[in-house]
Amino acid sequence: MVTVGIIGAGRIGKVHTRSICNFVHNAKLKTVADPFMNEETEKWLKDMGVQNTTKDYHEILNDPEIQAVLICSSTDTHSPISLEAIAAGKHVFCEKPIDHDLGRIREVLKALEGSSLKYQVGFNRRFDHNFAAVKQAVLDGKVGDPHIIRITSRDPEPPSPAYVAVSGGMFLDMTIHDFDMVRFLAGCDAEEIYVQSAVLVDPGIGEAGDVDTAVITLKMANGAIAVIDNSRRAAYGYDQRAEVFGSKGMAATSNDTASSLVLSTAEGITGEKPLYFFLERYTESFAKEITCFIDSIENDTPTLVGAEDGLKPVLMGIAAKKSVEEHRPVKLSEIVY
Repeated sequence: MVTVGIIGAGRIGKVHTRSICNFVHNAKLKTVADPFMNEETEKWLKDMGVQNTTKDYHEILNDPEIQAVLICSSTDTHSPISLEAIAAGKHVFCEKPIDHDLGRIREVLKALEGSSLKYQVGFNRRFDHNFAAVKQAVLDGKVGDPHIIRITSRDPEPPSPAYVAVSGGMFLDMTIHDFDMVRFLAGCDAEEIYVQSAVLVDPGIGEAGDVDTAVITLKMANGAIAVIDNSRRAAYGYDQRAEVFGSKGMAATSNDTASSLVLSTAEGITGEKPLYFFLERYTESFAKEITCFIDSIENDTPTLVGAEDGLKPVLMGIAAKKSVEEHRPVKLSEIVY
């Protein structure tokens, strides 16, 4: 049994609290810290069975009983708290991204050198049953050599322009998951990225200096060509699909829906819309990623999504932004880190 603490009691912190309390049976959540802890959140945490709440995350880092921490606080705190946690001898699960600054990510990588501590980054989609099945088909050789990889990722509604302004932009906030997924499915890194983008959903997003619609093409190190298409608004719901086409065949996923019902009447044939957003769509994957993190601690095995895996999608996001700004393909080797 691994005793853990969670830093950050916002939306994703609550997701991981539910996972640990309800599904991850080899972990015990002792303390949750959040600088904005209030009576409502405290009550919710107590109802979930959490022993302690605090506004000071240092209480978690200084607690000798707590072996691992989950960093679910704001993005700008991820790398500083990671460094503090590593220095305190804690295993770390860090929500994506580790940081938007490559130098700060390097500091985390440096701190982990020669350490036996486990560090996992929260790219939960690798643990989704659909994407994992596509990956397994590739590993089993059922599609042969990958030739084309296609990823569709479209949100049901756009974020506010105020959020966009501090999020790092679409490529480092939204597409970062797709960059990780294309590496996961291809089994290698990207070598070159080219982006065509536009502001078609909300003019306020453009005024905040970002885009809301993009098609991204990538040349992968194994020779495959990948295409990612993103939109900040899909009127029909959360659209999350992937396909790997290869020399022997194709593996593809469909969206998850509330049921597999297809209604046929004189008026037409209809089915369910996709599940609305990531909280519904990826509930199971959130629990699986924490289970794997705890397993790696108990069994002293490498984490499945390590700090290097946290670095690569950020590099890709920076290259994508450079492609938009300079209207040209950008090689990953151009991004110095």
